[in-house]
Amino acid sequence: MRNLLNFLARYHNLIIFIILEGLALYLLTTRNDYHNTRVINGIRAISQNVEARIYTARSYLGLRKVNTNLVEENIDLRNNLERLGRNGGHFFDTLNDQVFDQQYRYKGAEVIGNSVNRQKNFFTLNKGRKDSIDVDMAVATSEGIAGIIVGCSENYSVAMSLLNLDFRVSARIRSNGYFGSLNWDGRNTGQAILSEIPQHAPVIEGDTIETTAYSALFPEGLLIGVISDFEKSGSDFYRITVSLATDFRRLTHVQIIENLRKTEQVELENQFQ
Repeated sequence: MRNLLNFLARYHNLIIFIILEGLALYLLTTRNDYHNTRVINGIRAISQNVEARIYTARSYLGLRKVNTNLVEENIDLRNNLERLGRNGGHFFDTLNDQVFDQQYRYKGAEVIGNSVNRQKNFFTLNKGRKDSIDVDMAVATSEGIAGIIVGCSENYSVAMSLLNLDFRVSARIRSNGYFGSLNWDGRNTGQAILSEIPQHAPVIEGDTIETTAYSALFPEGLLIGVISDFEKSGSDFYRITVSLATDFRRLTHVQIIENLRKTEQVELENQFQ
């Protein structure tokens, strides 16, 4: 109580001034139509501006949930397309068969750890063995391929990034079908090198680079990037620079791709190696 009295005694002049100013503004706006309209319009503009900022903030905070929902919907669509594409003429007979002749199964995950500034980069996902994730599963984004699962625990998994000197993937030029091996050279995080393309092959800047059917991990036709430059390497092959479709500095949501026939394919191939 003493503090309150001391405060009033110290600032009584200011308090009286504020009260009188408020009373004057009230009389001015209620007794004068022009000033009343200006004040109302000003308050309305301020409130609209505040509401717009609040809406923008809420929308931004809700983007994480929206992205998660979109990823889940995309995963469901990919799984449905994979099943329907394999069903072929048996569509009506096998509509309820969830695994009929299905080769690839897609699962969504979030990136909770990522590196891009090393020679051998990895990223961590929030899904593990309890989510049926295992090593040698492919990882992609909605833009392009991202890496391969190399380690799993019960709740988490670690993927070797495409930005890793040990990463290799079979890739082809979409326009002409010539294929080679794509890897990262440890330099630019937005580029990789496609090699083993013969110099008699037609190569044009802007051509799309995608995965081939020769991998037991990645489905055929996944986007990798586009040709940004190419040169003769001194042998019979081109050295082709590919601008990657995936932005590894912004990895948030990914798709884990399981090849349900991988074991069969690998075991058969190993018999002849």
